[in-house]
Amino acid sequence: MPVSRVVAAIFFAVLSSGCAVTPVQTDVAVAQKPAADLPSAPAAQTAGDSASALPAPQTPPLPIQAQPSPNAREVKDRLRAIPTIDLTAVPPDLWDRIRNGFAMPNLSSPLVQERQIWYASQPSYVKRMVERGKRYLYYIVEELEKRGMPTELALLPMVESAYNPMAYSRSHASGLWQFIPSTGKNYNLEQNPWYDGRRDIVASTSAALDYLQFLYEMHGSWYLALASYNWGENAVARAIAKNEAKGLPTDYLSLKMPTETRYYVPKLQALKNIIMNPHAFGVDLDPVPNAPYFVTVEKTRDIDVRLAAKLADMPLAEFLALNPGHNRPVILADNSPALVLPPDNAKIFLANLEERDEPLVSWQKYTFKRGDSLARIARKHSISLARLKQVNNIGRRTRVRPGYQLLLPLKGASIEPLPAMFRPPASQGRKISYKIRRGDTLSGIARRFNVSTKDLHRWNKIGRTIIAGHHLVIEAR
Repeated sequence: MPVSRVVAAIFFAVLSSGCAVTPVQTDVAVAQKPAADLPSAPAAQTAGDSASALPAPQTPPLPIQAQPSPNAREVKDRLRAIPTIDLTAVPPDLWDRIRNGFAMPNLSSPLVQERQIWYASQPSYVKRMVERGKRYLYYIVEELEKRGMPTELALLPMVESAYNPMAYSRSHASGLWQFIPSTGKNYNLEQNPWYDGRRDIVASTSAALDYLQFLYEMHGSWYLALASYNWGENAVARAIAKNEAKGLPTDYLSLKMPTETRYYVPKLQALKNIIMNPHAFGVDLDPVPNAPYFVTVEKTRDIDVRLAAKLADMPLAEFLALNPGHNRPVILADNSPALVLPPDNAKIFLANLEERDEPLVSWQKYTFKRGDSLARIARKHSISLARLKQVNNIGRRTRVRPGYQLLLPLKGASIEPLPAMFRPPASQGRKISYKIRRGDTLSGIARRFNVSTKDLHRWNKIGRTIIAGHHLVIEAR
C-alpha cells in the first residue's frame, strides 16, 4: 500500500476514536522562508486513486504556527531622526526676514563694487545707520510685505538719509525718504509752520511706497523706478525717449543721467550685498528683533512735546526720534492726531494721561497783527528774539506777516530748545580726509564720493590742479 494511503488510514482511525489531535509544531520559521525554498504542491491524483480516497475530515484545518528560527535576529535599531522644517516659522532676526524678501534682480556694475568697498571701509557709519534704522525697519518691512513689494526697499532710507529722520538736503528734501516739498504735497504730506509730514515716520513711509509703486507701474523696472525716485519721472522719461530715438537700449545702465542718479542703484545694491552676507565684508551687523518697535496712540488734545515724553516715561531724544514731524514745542491734535510710541510706553502714556488733571500745554498761540514786531513781542514775554524765532521755526527766508501764528510761552514754560528739533544738520555726511593718488583727477574723485567738483573746490579752496600726496576734505554722503 502506498505510504500516503497508510497515513490517511491512521489519521481516519484516530478521528474515529474521538481522541484529540495535537498539531505538530515545526521548528522552521515558515513565514520567513523564501518562496523559492518551499515544497511544490503535490501532483494531482489519478482516477484509480480517487475511487479509494478517504473522505475529508469534518473539522476545520489546523493552522501551522510558525516559530522563529534559532538563527533569526530581531532588528531593534532606532530609526534616524528626521529634522522637521517649519516653513511658517517667523525668523527672530528681522535681517533674515528682509533677506527672504529680496526680489529685485541683482545689478552687476563696477560702481557696485566701488560702493561696497566704501561702505565696508566705514564700519562706524554703517553701525550708526543700523542703530537709527532699528526704530523704523520693522514697520517699513511690514508695509512692504502688505503691498507685495521687494524688501530691498527697506534699505532705501540708508541711501536717502542714512535713516536720519531729520535729514535735510540742499534741494530742500526732508525726512527718512527725502521728499522735496512739491512731491510731498503731491502725496498729501502736509507742510506748515507747526508740522512737516515729510518727517512723519508713518505718513512719509506710506507716501514713499505709494510713489515707488506708481513709478514701477510706469516703467515696469525697479531700476528705472528708483532712478525716477532720485531724478524725477519726467527726467527719466526724457532720457528713455532720447535713447529710443537713437535706437539705443533704454535700460537703467544704458541711460545718460547725472552722477548722483548713476550711483543711486549701485549704492542700494552694495548695501543689499552687505546685508546678504555681512561677514564676507567684515561688517558686524547687530541683530534687529522681528517685532514691532512702536505703535500709534490716538490723541484729541494739544500737548507739549516735553510733557508727552514725560508721560510716556521716555527720554526726550527718543520721543522725538519717533515723532520727528513737529516743528514746535507743542503738538497740535489737528496736525497729527496720533503719537508714535513703543508698546510698553504707550500703555504708560495712556495711564498717566488719564490720571493727569493739570493743563497739557504751557504755551499760547498768538496771531501776528499789523504793527507788531517780533522784538517787542519777545520783550513782552521775557524771551530772547533768537529763542522766539527758534521756537516758531522762523528762518532767514520766513516772512512773518499779519495772520502768522506764533507760539508764546506761558508762566513756567521751558524755553530750552528741543534737541535736533528745529535745526536740520548742514551736512548729512561726515568729513573724511582723502589722500590724492598718482593719476587721480578731481572729476574722478567727485564721482567716487558722489559729490561735485564744485564741492571739492569749495571745501578745499583749490585750483584746477591737484598734487599726489596732498589730502582733500570730503563731506561724504
